[in-house]
Amino acid sequence: MVTEQDVLNTLSNVQDPELGRDLVSLKMIREIEIHEGLIKFTLVLTIANCPMRFHMAEDARKRLTELPGVKQVEIAFASMSPEERKATLGSVKRSLPKLNAMNRIGRVLSVMSGKGGVGKSSVTAMLAVELARQGQKVGILDADITGASIPKLFGLPSGGLRGGSQGILPTVTPLGIRVVSSNLMLKEDDAAVAWRGPLIAGMIERFWNEVLWGKLDILLVDLPPGTSDATITVMQNLPVQGVFLVTTPQQLSSLVVRKAANMMQRLDIPVLGIVENMSFFRHPQSGEKFEIFGPSHASEIAEHCQTEIVARLPVDPQITQLCDAGRVEETHLPELAAVVDMSKV
Repeated sequence: MVTEQDVLNTLSNVQDPELGRDLVSLKMIREIEIHEGLIKFTLVLTIANCPMRFHMAEDARKRLTELPGVKQVEIAFASMSPEERKATLGSVKRSLPKLNAMNRIGRVLSVMSGKGGVGKSSVTAMLAVELARQGQKVGILDADITGASIPKLFGLPSGGLRGGSQGILPTVTPLGIRVVSSNLMLKEDDAAVAWRGPLIAGMIERFWNEVLWGKLDILLVDLPPGTSDATITVMQNLPVQGVFLVTTPQQLSSLVVRKAANMMQRLDIPVLGIVENMSFFRHPQSGEKFEIFGPSHASEIAEHCQTEIVARLPVDPQITQLCDAGRVEETHLPELAAVVDMSKV
């Protein structure tokens, strides 16, 4: 006959993908009942409607039904109290990889979306440019290992990274922005980086602890779309103090970006603000604004995150041309002013 200890032993092999620990050690398994081939228990989530709840429940159900005599598994959901959540998140914080002794980094901020194609990398690059113009020492860690685009925006050639006995030297732009990206390691810009999760995670950690960043006021981390390995690695292994979420006006974008917001809530990392890209087109003669992608849904994300919309960026063909030509340092977007100010706080 299956015992409660058998259930706990089995569920100790089920992990919370975002927190990187098993459900039992996280104290997420409560109220176990076993009766004639039926196992019931409550899965206590760090936040209500956790986006990973069905994934964890399905994994648990699959493993438990492999136990002798188990015919059915019923899982109820509950959420932790604020005190329990704080204690749980505190227990999973990892010691950070050792930073090169020559480095002094002030703030680490991430720019993310969850949704591809929203212009997240261009927002990262233009934010870095505006910060550098105001005298800030800025670095960009391009964490989009398989789809890096930061070097293209700055016109940086492939093969631009150099290493020495003390670490990896970042490429430096004319404005003094220090950039590290997987594309700077390739012989050709369009060479594929077909890596699995562990390799991607390892490269991101190396970019953090082996690069000679020197003294930086701000390090911006440009994250890939989605909420998988690269994002989890950054959030768990770098001292990220806040994120800016980039979206576009469409409702579909709003839906996907809210998933990224849910992940930040689970990891207890503050969302500093919402940046809506491609928000409108301004007529070059009249100055009239046109919502060419329809009405904005960014307020839904802001309300969900209990934060604000800090910038609405226009569709500007001139900026697009400059970015395509690798001349992002020639762009200027007054609409980014609030994001710049918030980055320096």
